[in-house]
Amino acid sequence: MIGWWILGILLFVVLLLCLTRVGVLIRFGEELTVSARFGFLKFQVLPEKKKPPKNEKKPEEAQKKQTQRKEKPKKAFPKPTLSDIRDAWKALWPPLKKALRRTRRGVRIDPLDVSVILGGQAEPADAAQLYGELHGAVWTGMPVLEQLLVIPRPHIHLDVDFTAEETKILGSIGVSARIGTLLRIGMTVAIPGLRWLLAYMKKKKQAPVGKDESNGHGKEKPAA
Repeated sequence: MIGWWILGILLFVVLLLCLTRVGVLIRFGEELTVSARFGFLKFQVLPEKKKPPKNEKKPEEAQKKQTQRKEKPKKAFPKPTLSDIRDAWKALWPPLKKALRRTRRGVRIDPLDVSVILGGQAEPADAAQLYGELHGAVWTGMPVLEQLLVIPRPHIHLDVDFTAEETKILGSIGVSARIGTLLRIGMTVAIPGLRWLLAYMKKKKQAPVGKDESNGHGKEKPAA
């Protein structure tokens, strides 16, 4: 009898957890700020609040730790190019669309305010092509997204700057959903997303070798 009570309490806790709404608000531009919400609780993720120093460290110890950090540099995540963004969209959008359709508008995006200025100085043709693809994706995709998600006030701006090298992305995005809904989406997108990530990391590792032997489009030149 006690075992059934324990099982019932565990099922109730799991159900309550799945029905709990969580959310994240991301503001990006000159500075990245991330705040999260779990039910009625709200807390800031980035930037981290600076904690006051408990004990003042001696200059020798501080210099020693700084030297150790320099000796072990952190591996930065490889920066995606325009073609990488295009490949990610083609690989992840079909399973994501399938997962969102199953949730029946269980995800809310508010706010959605994004400004993307593509840098086209290095590869003007690729930047122009990506701009056309993104522009078409926004005009054709937003009506679909509004059927799959709750988006009260969408605002997306796209442009190309042929005098700039880097792409600038400004704005803020807020996403909220129940934990159960996120689990269903994650189980559908996990395998395709992992496949794309592994292929992306493998491509970046091989990039320095193939760069000298490529014709500028990632393909090796034919042997003479």
